[in-house]
Amino acid sequence: MRRLLASLAALSLFASPVLADPEIKQWNTLHSMGCMLVGDCTDGVDKIESFEDIEKYYQGASYDNIKSEFTELLHELKRIGVNVYVADGKYFPRSHRGVYHTQNNNFYLNVDYIWDEKSLLEVTRHEGWHSAQDCMAGSLDNNSIAVIWNDGVVPNQYQIRASVAYAMMPHAIPWEKEAMWASEEPYQTVNALKACNNPNVDMWTIYPPTPMTGEWLIDNGYWDGQTK
Repeated sequence: MRRLLASLAALSLFASPVLADPEIKQWNTLHSMGCMLVGDCTDGVDKIESFEDIEKYYQGASYDNIKSEFTELLHELKRIGVNVYVADGKYFPRSHRGVYHTQNNNFYLNVDYIWDEKSLLEVTRHEGWHSAQDCMAGSLDNNSIAVIWNDGVVPNQYQIRASVAYAMMPHAIPWEKEAMWASEEPYQTVNALKACNNPNVDMWTIYPPTPMTGEWLIDNGYWDGQTK
């Protein structure tokens, strides 16, 4: 996704009025999602601090089967400085269950999909994997993102699925096929986030980089080219 630039709110020397969200002429568009991503639209956007915050949305839903992994995902995301939000479905283009933003390192879950424990866990794994890809590009402090797995590691079925889903955006397929696989593999995202959090070794030591990622890491001073 292209970098989105946040508009700056004017500051008053005498008062700090509560500003209404910008007017959105059409919801469920890239424009409405962009407004949320840059922090200009905040109505119906709530930060998730714990699993209990999720349970408050759908108190009749059962999340017992995913509580352990979801809690660990949230813990690892917090450790690397990624904030997780639940947002009103009006912000997301149709069928978008969530989105990760490399600029502010936040990701947003579409409230319309979190009532189902399978969907909630899959989208959290998926967007969490994009956070790990962000880390793989050297640092969360830049706006770059890198694939994690070398060619041949991701099962071919996810290549096919990503090619269909992102036929209009073929440049996104290498990243999305990984995230699709991670969304269906228990603890795969947790493990990648732990590698990002590892204080002793760099992530690209645990996950040997692809040639292109390795070149990027070397050129930008993140890696000396030697796996330790």
